[in-house]
Amino acid sequence: MGSNTILIVDDEKAILQMFTLAFSKKGYQVRSAESGEEALEIIKSEKIHVIFLDLNLPGMNGIELCQAIKKEMPMAILYALTGYASLFELSDCRDAGFDDYYKKPISMSILLEAAKAGFEKIERWRNA
Repeated sequence: MGSNTILIVDDEKAILQMFTLAFSKKGYQVRSAESGEEALEIIKSEKIHVIFLDLNLPGMNGIELCQAIKKEMPMAILYALTGYASLFELSDCRDAGFDDYYKKPISMSILLEAAKAGFEKIERWRNA
């Protein structure tokens, strides 16, 4: 996949479809996964550097998934998404390696800006 690929991890199909459509319209390639295990399989075969993931996933939760992704790809930019803010402390998200944290429902324009900032950060690192 190209360098403008985003991975979205959420167990709600409607959210995956909405995010895929919105990011695709802005020119991003989008991969999606409904579980942490599925996301890790994608990460192992494709180098995706900007990732949005739900914290409340079946099986492996978002904190565990973030930690696993950071082991595989330490420079990945990860954004936490949750509708259950009380289940996860912000400090836990920061400690796990998330770059930012968003509470659902969230405006797509904010997530599009986050994606743009993530790719710009990766580009700066590549050119450093």
